Amino acid sequence: MSPSGFITRYRQLRTPRASVVPYHPSSCVGALKDVRPAMRGGEISMSRIRFAQWGVQHGHASGKALALRANPATELVGVFEADDEVRARAKADPAYSDIHWYAHPDEFLGDASIPAVAVEGRNTESLEMARHSVSARKHVWWDKPAGDDWAGFKWIAEQAEAHELLLQMGYMYRYHDGFNLISHLAREGALGDVFSVRAHMSTNIPVTAWPSNNTREAISSHLGGMLFDLGGHMLDQVLWVMRDERPARVTSFLRNDTTPEVPAFSDNTLGVFEFGKAFATVDIAAMEPSPMARRFEGYGTHGSVTMEPFEPADSLRLVLTRAWGSYSPGIQHVPLAGLGRQRLYELEVEGLIPVLRGEQRADRPLTHEVVVQETLLRGTGHLRS
Repeated sequence: MSPSGFITRYRQLRTPRASVVPYHPSSCVGALKDVRPAMRGGEISMSRIRFAQWGVQHGHASGKALALRANPATELVGVFEADDEVRARAKADPAYSDIHWYAHPDEFLGDASIPAVAVEGRNTESLEMARHSVSARKHVWWDKPAGDDWAGFKWIAEQAEAHELLLQMGYMYRYHDGFNLISHLAREGALGDVFSVRAHMSTNIPVTAWPSNNTREAISSHLGGMLFDLGGHMLDQVLWVMRDERPARVTSFLRNDTTPEVPAFSDNTLGVFEFGKAFATVDIAAMEPSPMARRFEGYGTHGSVTMEPFEPADSLRLVLTRAWGSYSPGIQHVPLAGLGRQRLYELEVEGLIPVLRGEQRADRPLTHEVVVQETLLRGTGHLRS
Protein backbone atom coordinates (compact mmCIF):
# COMPACT_ATOMS: atom_id res chain seq x y z
CA MET A 1 0.00 0.00 0.00
CA SER A 2 1.24 3.45 -0.83
CA PRO A 3 1.79 5.45 2.34
CA SER A 4 0.23 8.46 0.65
CA GLY A 5 -3.20 7.06 1.49
CA PHE A 6 -2.33 7.36 5.15
CA ILE A 7 -0.85 10.83 5.30
CA THR A 8 -1.62 13.08 2.34
CA ARG A 9 -4.87 14.58 3.64
CA TYR A 10 -3.10 15.69 6.81
CA ARG A 11 0.03 17.31 5.37
CA GLN A 12 -1.22 20.81 6.16
CA LEU A 13 -1.80 19.99 9.83
CA ARG A 14 1.76 20.07 11.15
CA THR A 15 1.19 21.05 14.75
CA PRO A 16 3.64 23.21 16.68
CA ARG A 17 3.73 22.63 20.43
CA ALA A 18 0.99 24.33 22.40
CA SER A 19 -1.19 25.09 19.38
CA VAL A 20 -4.57 23.75 18.32
CA VAL A 21 -5.41 22.62 14.80
CA PRO A 22 -8.77 21.62 13.32
CA TYR A 23 -9.60 17.95 13.59
CA HIS A 24 -10.98 16.04 10.59
CA PRO A 25 -13.07 12.97 11.34
CA SER A 26 -11.99 11.02 8.25
CA SER A 27 -9.78 8.30 9.65
CA CYS A 28 -6.19 8.00 8.60
CA VAL A 29 -6.13 4.86 10.73
CA GLY A 30 -8.33 2.85 8.41
CA ALA A 31 -5.76 2.95 5.64
CA LEU A 32 -3.10 1.17 7.65
CA LYS A 33 -2.62 -2.57 7.53
CA ASP A 34 -1.68 -4.86 10.40
CA VAL A 35 2.06 -4.84 9.89
CA ARG A 36 4.22 -7.91 10.32
CA PRO A 37 7.78 -6.59 10.33
CA ALA A 38 9.88 -8.15 7.60
CA MET A 39 13.43 -8.73 8.77
CA ARG A 40 15.57 -7.33 6.00
CA GLY A 41 18.51 -9.49 4.99
CA GLY A 42 18.21 -11.77 8.00
CA GLU A 43 19.53 -9.01 10.22
CA ILE A 44 17.60 -10.30 13.23
CA SER A 45 18.51 -13.95 12.87
CA MET A 46 21.25 -13.23 15.41
CA SER A 47 21.03 -15.10 18.70
CA ARG A 48 20.83 -11.80 20.58
CA ILE A 49 18.96 -8.80 19.21
CA ARG A 50 21.14 -5.72 19.55
CA PHE A 51 19.56 -2.50 20.86
CA ALA A 52 20.84 1.01 21.40
CA GLN A 53 19.13 3.29 23.92
CA TRP A 54 18.65 6.94 23.01
CA GLY A 55 18.23 9.10 26.09
CA VAL A 56 18.05 8.42 29.80
CA GLN A 57 15.73 11.19 30.98
CA HIS A 58 12.41 9.40 30.63
CA GLY A 59 11.01 8.11 33.90
CA HIS A 60 11.09 4.54 32.58
CA ALA A 61 14.59 4.72 31.08
CA SER A 62 16.62 2.86 33.69
CA GLY A 63 13.97 0.17 34.09
CA LYS A 64 13.86 -0.44 30.34
CA ALA A 65 17.67 -0.61 30.25
CA LEU A 66 17.65 -3.21 33.02
CA ALA A 67 15.02 -5.22 31.16
CA LEU A 68 17.06 -5.24 27.95
CA ARG A 69 20.18 -6.26 29.84
CA ALA A 70 18.40 -9.00 31.79
CA ASN A 71 17.02 -10.87 28.78
CA PRO A 72 19.45 -13.39 27.25
CA ALA A 73 17.93 -12.78 23.80
CA THR A 74 18.68 -9.03 23.77
CA GLU A 75 21.85 -6.99 24.09
CA LEU A 76 21.95 -3.34 25.07
CA VAL A 77 25.01 -2.33 23.08
CA GLY A 78 25.22 1.25 24.28
CA VAL A 79 23.47 4.44 25.34
CA PHE A 80 23.51 8.00 24.06
CA GLU A 81 22.61 10.97 26.26
CA ALA A 82 23.33 14.46 24.95
CA ASP A 83 23.25 16.26 28.30
CA ASP A 84 26.68 16.04 29.93
CA GLU A 85 25.39 16.53 33.47
CA VAL A 86 22.59 14.01 33.08
CA ARG A 87 24.97 11.50 31.51
CA ALA A 88 27.41 11.88 34.41
CA ARG A 89 24.64 11.10 36.90
CA ALA A 90 23.40 8.16 34.84
CA LYS A 91 26.85 6.58 34.87
CA ALA A 92 26.40 6.08 38.62
CA ASP A 93 23.08 4.26 38.09
CA PRO A 94 23.45 0.45 38.37
CA ALA A 95 21.20 0.12 35.32
CA TYR A 96 24.04 1.52 33.22
CA SER A 97 27.03 -0.06 34.94
CA ASP A 98 29.81 -0.98 32.51
CA ILE A 99 27.73 0.18 29.54
CA HIS A 100 29.19 1.80 26.44
CA TRP A 101 28.30 5.48 26.05
CA TYR A 102 28.04 6.76 22.50
CA ALA A 103 29.51 10.13 21.60
CA HIS A 104 26.90 10.73 18.89
CA PRO A 105 23.68 8.97 17.79
CA ASP A 106 25.12 8.43 14.31
CA GLU A 107 27.31 5.74 15.86
CA PHE A 108 24.32 3.43 16.34
CA LEU A 109 22.01 4.85 13.67
CA GLY A 110 24.66 3.96 11.11
CA ASP A 111 25.45 0.55 12.59
CA ALA A 112 23.73 -2.18 10.57
CA SER A 113 24.30 -4.69 13.37
CA ILE A 114 21.91 -2.73 15.61
CA PRO A 115 18.37 -3.15 14.23
CA ALA A 116 16.44 -1.54 17.10
CA VAL A 117 16.46 1.62 19.21
CA ALA A 118 14.84 2.14 22.61
CA VAL A 119 13.76 5.79 22.72
CA GLU A 120 13.95 6.99 26.34
CA GLY A 121 14.32 10.76 26.08
CA ARG A 122 12.25 13.51 27.64
CA ASN A 123 8.73 13.97 26.30
CA THR A 124 9.92 17.17 24.60
CA GLU A 125 12.62 15.36 22.62
CA SER A 126 11.49 11.77 22.06
CA LEU A 127 9.59 12.42 18.84
CA GLU A 128 12.72 13.70 17.13
CA MET A 129 14.64 10.69 18.41
CA ALA A 130 12.03 8.36 16.96
CA ARG A 131 12.02 10.28 13.68
CA HIS A 132 15.77 9.92 13.24
CA SER A 133 15.62 6.26 14.24
CA VAL A 134 12.94 5.39 11.70
CA SER A 135 14.78 7.43 9.06
CA ALA A 136 17.78 5.18 9.73
CA ARG A 137 15.49 2.15 9.23
CA LYS A 138 15.57 1.05 12.84
CA HIS A 139 12.75 -0.64 14.70
CA VAL A 140 11.61 1.63 17.53
CA TRP A 141 10.53 0.84 21.09
CA TRP A 142 9.31 4.29 22.09
CA ASP A 143 8.42 5.31 25.59
CA LYS A 144 5.22 7.21 26.07
CA PRO A 145 3.71 9.54 25.07
CA ALA A 146 4.56 9.92 21.38
CA GLY A 147 5.12 13.67 21.49
CA ASP A 148 2.60 16.42 20.84
CA ASP A 149 3.17 16.94 17.11
CA TRP A 150 0.44 14.97 15.36
CA ALA A 151 1.80 15.50 11.87
CA GLY A 152 5.27 14.47 13.03
CA PHE A 153 3.93 11.29 14.59
CA LYS A 154 1.92 10.43 11.47
CA TRP A 155 5.06 10.79 9.37
CA ILE A 156 6.90 8.37 11.64
CA ALA A 157 4.03 5.87 11.48
CA GLU A 158 3.91 6.23 7.69
CA GLN A 159 7.62 5.50 7.40
CA ALA A 160 7.37 2.53 9.76
CA GLU A 161 4.63 1.05 7.62
CA ALA A 162 6.36 1.79 4.31
CA HIS A 163 9.64 0.22 5.42
CA GLU A 164 8.09 -2.63 7.45
CA LEU A 165 9.54 -1.44 10.73
CA LEU A 166 8.13 -2.17 14.15
CA LEU A 167 6.90 0.92 15.96
CA GLN A 168 5.86 -0.09 19.46
CA MET A 169 4.96 2.34 22.21
CA GLY A 170 6.17 1.56 25.71
CA TYR A 171 2.77 1.10 27.34
CA MET A 172 3.76 -1.62 29.78
CA TYR A 173 0.21 -2.38 31.01
CA ARG A 174 -0.27 -4.32 27.78
CA TYR A 175 1.58 -7.09 29.60
CA HIS A 176 -0.41 -6.80 32.85
CA ASP A 177 -2.47 -9.92 33.48
CA GLY A 178 -5.36 -7.93 34.95
CA PHE A 179 -5.68 -5.57 32.01
CA ASN A 180 -5.33 -8.49 29.61
CA LEU A 181 -8.13 -10.36 31.36
CA ILE A 182 -10.38 -7.29 31.29
CA SER A 183 -9.86 -6.74 27.57
CA HIS A 184 -10.37 -10.44 26.89
CA LEU A 185 -13.65 -10.49 28.82
CA ALA A 186 -14.85 -7.35 27.04
CA ARG A 187 -13.73 -8.23 23.52
CA GLU A 188 -14.97 -11.84 23.68
CA GLY A 189 -18.44 -10.91 24.91
CA ALA A 190 -18.41 -12.05 28.53
CA LEU A 191 -19.60 -8.62 29.65
CA GLY A 192 -22.21 -8.34 26.90
CA ASP A 193 -22.30 -5.00 25.10
CA VAL A 194 -19.81 -2.70 26.80
CA PHE A 195 -21.39 0.68 27.46
CA SER A 196 -18.94 2.29 29.89
CA VAL A 197 -15.24 2.19 30.72
CA ARG A 198 -13.75 4.22 33.56
CA ALA A 199 -10.05 4.72 34.22
CA HIS A 200 -8.39 6.54 37.10
CA MET A 201 -4.61 6.90 37.18
CA SER A 202 -3.57 9.75 39.44
CA THR A 203 -0.16 10.38 40.95
CA ASN A 204 1.59 12.74 43.35
CA ILE A 205 4.47 14.72 41.89
CA PRO A 206 6.33 17.80 43.13
CA VAL A 207 6.07 21.24 41.61
CA THR A 208 9.78 21.18 40.88
CA ALA A 209 12.62 18.87 41.85
CA TRP A 210 15.66 19.45 39.70
CA PRO A 211 16.90 17.54 37.78
CA SER A 212 13.78 15.36 37.57
CA ASN A 213 11.50 15.70 34.55
CA ASN A 214 8.62 14.16 36.49
CA THR A 215 7.47 17.46 37.95
CA ARG A 216 4.53 19.77 37.43
CA GLU A 217 6.83 22.46 36.10
CA ALA A 218 8.39 20.15 33.49
CA ILE A 219 5.08 18.68 32.34
CA SER A 220 3.53 22.15 32.04
CA SER A 221 5.27 22.59 28.69
CA HIS A 222 2.64 20.26 27.20
CA LEU A 223 -1.02 21.07 26.67
CA GLY A 224 -3.15 18.82 28.83
CA GLY A 225 -0.66 18.47 31.67
CA MET A 226 -1.32 15.24 33.53
CA LEU A 227 -3.69 13.92 30.88
CA PHE A 228 -0.91 14.27 28.31
CA ASP A 229 1.68 12.67 30.58
CA LEU A 230 -0.23 9.61 31.77
CA GLY A 231 -3.41 9.49 29.71
CA GLY A 232 -1.86 7.35 26.98
CA HIS A 233 -1.49 4.46 29.41
CA MET A 234 -5.23 4.41 30.03
CA LEU A 235 -6.28 5.17 26.46
CA ASP A 236 -4.12 2.27 25.33
CA GLN A 237 -6.37 0.03 27.42
CA VAL A 238 -9.67 1.82 26.80
CA LEU A 239 -9.29 1.71 23.03
CA TRP A 240 -8.21 -1.93 23.07
CA VAL A 241 -11.33 -2.81 25.06
CA MET A 242 -13.35 -0.84 22.49
CA ARG A 243 -11.70 -2.70 19.57
CA ASP A 244 -9.93 0.47 18.47
CA GLU A 245 -13.15 2.27 17.64
CA ARG A 246 -12.34 5.95 17.24
CA PRO A 247 -14.32 8.15 19.61
CA ALA A 248 -16.97 10.19 17.84
CA ARG A 249 -16.50 13.04 20.29
CA VAL A 250 -13.95 13.98 22.93
CA THR A 251 -14.60 16.46 25.73
CA SER A 252 -11.91 17.35 28.24
CA PHE A 253 -11.68 19.28 31.48
CA LEU A 254 -8.14 20.49 32.05
CA ARG A 255 -7.91 22.37 35.33
CA ASN A 256 -5.27 23.88 37.58
CA ASP A 257 -6.67 23.47 41.08
CA THR A 258 -3.62 23.14 43.35
CA THR A 259 -0.60 24.48 41.46
CA PRO A 260 -0.72 28.30 41.41
CA GLU A 261 3.08 28.36 41.06
CA VAL A 262 2.74 26.94 37.53
CA PRO A 263 -0.36 28.51 35.96
CA ALA A 264 0.08 26.68 32.64
CA PHE A 265 -0.04 23.23 34.27
CA SER A 266 -3.21 21.13 34.22
CA ASP A 267 -3.06 19.25 37.51
CA ASN A 268 -6.64 17.95 37.63
CA THR A 269 -7.79 16.44 34.35
CA LEU A 270 -10.71 14.49 32.94
CA GLY A 271 -11.33 13.23 29.42
CA VAL A 272 -14.72 11.98 28.25
CA PHE A 273 -14.60 9.84 25.11
CA GLU A 274 -17.89 9.12 23.34
CA PHE A 275 -18.20 6.03 21.16
CA GLY A 276 -21.11 4.82 19.07
CA LYS A 277 -22.78 2.94 21.92
CA ALA A 278 -20.54 3.64 24.89
CA PHE A 279 -18.47 6.25 26.60
CA ALA A 280 -15.23 6.17 28.55
CA THR A 281 -13.78 8.50 31.15
CA VAL A 282 -10.12 8.93 32.02
CA ASP A 283 -9.27 11.08 35.02
CA ILE A 284 -5.74 11.90 36.15
CA ALA A 285 -4.54 14.32 38.82
CA ALA A 286 -1.13 15.32 40.10
CA MET A 287 -1.88 15.54 43.82
CA GLU A 288 -3.49 12.31 45.04
CA PRO A 289 -1.91 11.09 48.30
CA SER A 290 0.04 7.86 48.15
CA PRO A 291 -0.78 5.02 47.85
CA MET A 292 -2.88 6.05 44.88
CA ALA A 293 -6.19 4.27 44.25
CA ARG A 294 -5.48 3.56 40.59
CA ARG A 295 -8.56 1.93 39.15
CA PHE A 296 -9.91 0.49 35.89
CA GLU A 297 -13.55 -0.51 35.38
CA GLY A 298 -15.63 -1.94 32.55
CA TYR A 299 -19.42 -2.20 32.42
CA GLY A 300 -21.54 -4.19 29.97
CA THR A 301 -25.07 -5.47 29.59
CA HIS A 302 -24.09 -8.87 31.05
CA GLY A 303 -21.52 -7.95 33.66
CA SER A 304 -18.88 -5.67 35.06
CA VAL A 305 -15.24 -5.85 36.06
CA THR A 306 -13.31 -3.66 38.50
CA MET A 307 -9.58 -3.67 39.22
CA GLU A 308 -8.38 -1.53 42.14
CA PRO A 309 -5.58 -0.88 42.60
CA PHE A 310 -4.12 -1.95 39.29
CA GLU A 311 -0.50 -1.47 40.31
CA PRO A 312 0.23 -3.85 41.85
CA ALA A 313 -2.97 -5.84 41.37
CA ASP A 314 -3.61 -9.06 43.25
CA SER A 315 -7.25 -9.54 42.20
CA LEU A 316 -10.16 -8.08 40.28
CA ARG A 317 -13.88 -8.14 40.95
CA LEU A 318 -15.95 -9.78 38.22
CA VAL A 319 -19.75 -9.77 38.11
CA LEU A 320 -21.59 -11.83 35.47
CA THR A 321 -25.26 -12.44 34.77
CA ARG A 322 -24.44 -15.75 33.08
CA ALA A 323 -21.72 -18.38 33.13
CA TRP A 324 -18.83 -17.74 30.78
CA GLY A 325 -15.98 -20.20 30.42
CA SER A 326 -14.66 -21.02 33.88
CA TYR A 327 -16.48 -18.07 35.45
CA SER A 328 -19.82 -18.42 37.21
CA PRO A 329 -22.80 -16.07 37.38
CA GLY A 330 -22.65 -13.62 40.26
CA ILE A 331 -19.76 -11.96 42.06
CA GLN A 332 -16.28 -13.48 42.07
CA HIS A 333 -12.81 -12.21 42.87
CA VAL A 334 -10.28 -13.40 40.33
CA PRO A 335 -6.69 -13.68 41.60
CA LEU A 336 -3.92 -11.90 39.69
CA ALA A 337 -0.15 -12.22 39.76
CA GLY A 338 0.53 -8.86 41.40
CA LEU A 339 3.30 -8.06 38.93
CA GLY A 340 5.65 -5.21 39.77
CA ARG A 341 6.64 -2.47 37.35
CA GLN A 342 10.05 -3.96 36.51
CA ARG A 343 8.50 -7.30 35.64
CA LEU A 344 6.15 -5.53 33.23
CA TYR A 345 9.17 -3.96 31.51
CA GLU A 346 10.71 -7.42 31.21
CA LEU A 347 7.51 -8.76 29.68
CA GLU A 348 7.60 -5.91 27.16
CA VAL A 349 11.03 -7.08 26.04
CA GLU A 350 9.85 -10.69 25.89
CA GLY A 351 7.00 -9.54 23.66
CA LEU A 352 9.32 -7.64 21.32
CA ILE A 353 11.67 -10.53 20.59
CA PRO A 354 9.45 -12.82 18.47
CA VAL A 355 8.03 -9.82 16.61
CA LEU A 356 11.47 -8.54 15.68
CA ARG A 357 12.43 -12.03 14.54
CA GLY A 358 9.38 -12.17 12.29
CA GLU A 359 7.86 -15.07 14.23
CA GLN A 360 4.60 -13.34 15.16
CA ARG A 361 2.65 -10.15 14.71
CA ALA A 362 3.03 -7.22 17.07
CA ASP A 363 0.94 -7.38 20.24
CA ARG A 364 -0.75 -4.17 19.06
CA PRO A 365 -0.98 -3.34 15.35
CA LEU A 366 0.24 -0.01 14.04
CA THR A 367 -3.38 1.05 13.62
CA HIS A 368 -3.75 0.86 17.39
CA GLU A 369 -0.66 2.96 18.08
CA VAL A 370 -2.04 5.63 15.75
CA VAL A 371 -5.56 5.77 17.19
CA VAL A 372 -4.20 5.93 20.76
CA GLN A 373 -1.96 8.88 19.93
CA GLU A 374 -4.65 10.65 17.94
CA THR A 375 -7.18 10.22 20.76
CA LEU A 376 -4.68 11.44 23.35
CA LEU A 377 -4.01 14.60 21.35
CA ARG A 378 -7.72 15.18 20.90
CA GLY A 379 -8.13 14.91 24.65
CA THR A 380 -5.29 17.26 25.49
CA GLY A 381 -6.37 19.99 23.09
CA HIS A 382 -3.68 19.53 20.45
CA LEU A 383 -6.37 18.41 18.00
CA ARG A 384 -9.82 19.96 18.05
CA SER A 385 -12.60 17.36 18.00
